[in-house]
Parts: sequence; structure tokens; C-alpha cells
Amino acid sequence: MSSPHEVATLGGGCFWCLEAVFDELAGVADVVSGYAGGRTVHPTYEQVCAGTTGHAEVVQVTFDPAVLSYADILRVFFTIHDPTTRNRQGADVGTQYRSAIFYHSPAQEATARQVMAEIAAAGVWPNPIVTEIAPLTAFYPAEDYHQEYFANNPYQPYCQVVVAPKVAKFRKMYMERLKR
Repeated sequence: MSSPHEVATLGGGCFWCLEAVFDELAGVADVVSGYAGGRTVHPTYEQVCAGTTGHAEVVQVTFDPAVLSYADILRVFFTIHDPTTRNRQGADVGTQYRSAIFYHSPAQEATARQVMAEIAAAGVWPNPIVTEIAPLTAFYPAEDYHQEYFANNPYQPYCQVVVAPKVAKFRKMYMERLKR
């Protein structure tokens, strides 16, 4: 009998980058790009990019906890984006690009706080971690053209310059954790 899946909702800059990485991680069943943490119901990409809705670009990662723990998901998350820059990832600037963990349960909140403290104590990043940890109140899937964006548009300039290097770094760091 297979174990039930769990869901993690994470924001770490552009959702195309996060989706491309988590799609390759063993134990991940599905990744959906979307929006969370804001005030507007069913926001559009244009509204979120304008920075007026309060949403972050996020991914919802559905995973099998028998293969991959929530803590492991978070450890990957903290190494594939810079959690020390408030409201920015590289050239992407705005509240929609903030580092955020939107937890689904008290257990996820406790694990998020524990893993964030572990990463901070290990000195993985030279600056303090500013990742927001907040309850998930709503998740809105992004428009269809954002789903599997890197897989469908590998030669698009942003994908070549920003997404591809993050995927390459992830593959090198987590080779033993990749889907076969």
C-alpha cells in the first residue's frame, strides 16, 4: 500500500526555477506553479507582477513522504535560492519574489522553523535568512503557460540565463536524489 502524498508550498523567486528543480527530485509526484500569500482572489500574473496583490510566486510540491521528507524538501529549497535577500532573487525584484514557506499544518510549521534554524546554524549562507514562514490561506494555480515552463521553453533567454544554471547546480548537488 502506498503512503498518502503531502504538499509543500514554497516561494523562492521565479516559480519557473523552483518548478524545474523540484520536477527532477525523486519522491516528487507533481509541481504546480502559482500564487500564495496575498489578498486578491484568483490573481493574474500581471496583477502579481505589479506587486499590488501581496502574492508571492510559489510552487506547490506534491511528494511521497515515504521517499522524501518535508524536511528534505526544505533543505533542497534552502540551497536552490538565496533566502537572505528580502523581496528579490537576482535581478527579479519585488514582494512577489520573496522567500517564503507557506505551511499546511502545525507540524510543517515546526519543521520549517527547525530546518531554517539548522541551515542558519550551519552557516550555509553568509547573511541572515529572511524567509517568511506563514500559514497557507489560499493557493491559486498560475496560468497554463507558466506550468512546466522550463521544460516547454528551454531555449527562452530567461531559461537559458537564469533557470538552466539553477537546475545544473541542483543536479550536481543532489545527483543521488534525482528521478531515475
